[in-house]
Amino acid sequence: MASLDTLTLPLDPTSAADLAASGLEYERVDADGEGFRPFQRAVARGFLGGESTDDEAENARKTLRTRRLTAVYDRRGVEPAVPVGTIDSWASELTTSPGRVAPLWSISAVTVAATHRRRGIARAMIGGELRTAAAAGFAIAGLTVTEATIYGRWGFSPAAWASDVQIDTGRARWTGPTAPGRLDFVPREAVVDRVAAVHERVRIQRPGSVPGWDGRWRGIAGLAPGDKSGEKVRAVAYRGADGDETGILVYTIDERDDFSAHELEVRALFAVDAEASAALWRFAIEHDLVGRVKAWLQPAVPPVQWMVADRRAVTATLTDHHWLRILDVPGALGSRRYAGALDVVLRVADPLGFAEGTWRLRVGADGEAVVTRADESEASEVELTVGALSSLLLGGVRSTELAHAGLVRAGADVLVSVDRAFTPEATPLLDIWY
Repeated sequence: MASLDTLTLPLDPTSAADLAASGLEYERVDADGEGFRPFQRAVARGFLGGESTDDEAENARKTLRTRRLTAVYDRRGVEPAVPVGTIDSWASELTTSPGRVAPLWSISAVTVAATHRRRGIARAMIGGELRTAAAAGFAIAGLTVTEATIYGRWGFSPAAWASDVQIDTGRARWTGPTAPGRLDFVPREAVVDRVAAVHERVRIQRPGSVPGWDGRWRGIAGLAPGDKSGEKVRAVAYRGADGDETGILVYTIDERDDFSAHELEVRALFAVDAEASAALWRFAIEHDLVGRVKAWLQPAVPPVQWMVADRRAVTATLTDHHWLRILDVPGALGSRRYAGALDVVLRVADPLGFAEGTWRLRVGADGEAVVTRADESEASEVELTVGALSSLLLGGVRSTELAHAGLVRAGADVLVSVDRAFTPEATPLLDIWY
């Protein structure tokens, strides 16, 4: 389903009617049409960015041609061609268990003009996306967020966490493994293909991950127009003793007044295995004239802290990164493997109706699940919100934790059984923004 052309899907009629009742227009935007630059301007305003140049616009167009761009217009405004609301979406994949993926309705670029808040624009746009996704057969929608207080009202909830990491290299003496392979610098023009190849191998094994795309990799490589640090981008690739390229580090070095304590900022560090990860982290930490290493979107508990003499030299700031929204309970829960057998009846509350109902989840000894509507005579053993279920999906959150917050209600024994079955094969992580 990731190959579905979402551009062929119609606009949601409910959203169109709701917006029309407020004097607003709901339209699709053609990335090759006249409306694209105004759409970009609205997105830039929403995310506090500057106006794009012609080169930057053309670079963005390459990615957004395949995406479903939707805008809300107030034609009575001073700039009637500039949207007062924007959203884009596309069909993608979500890794739910190592080697297993599910179709994902990805959402991005959600903005509402500061002049048009509290007029139902976000409600119409996001509701429209969810209805369109559900009608197209998607069991899960997802997004990454800049604010944590917005998307819960539509049933989204964090399912994968990430850490922003800083390492004081003066304290972090390397004590980790010595990798037997080799590191080589990679020319900037070769970074895109190499990053894409390594990331594809990584993401298919990591729950919570999604595929990258050329525009994302060009940005990481410093090849996107307007990247003021682009010329500073360097990359090293790791090859194991067998010659297989299993890791890549893309970084810049920001100069500081103390010439012996510059800052190495990691743009990407992707490693297929622990050997490559250790080699790349060691390279970064032991880099000449570097006093601090900074990296974003690392595992919630970064393994590098176990590879240095003073783990307090590694500071990890946790953030909720990948937010998911279950639209189809059987499709979502049936998309992953489980750690053990389970037979439980779930009562899911969903104000928007998509996941509402009582469901029986049966997991066999082989870890495969079957989900069906429960009979009316079957009493629910677990009661939870759709947001709570979305957080539980990948196993990165425990039902016992959500029960403490009042988001899940069940007996203690049932919660233990649920947590045991939902234990993931690998800790969920999303290592890019989308």
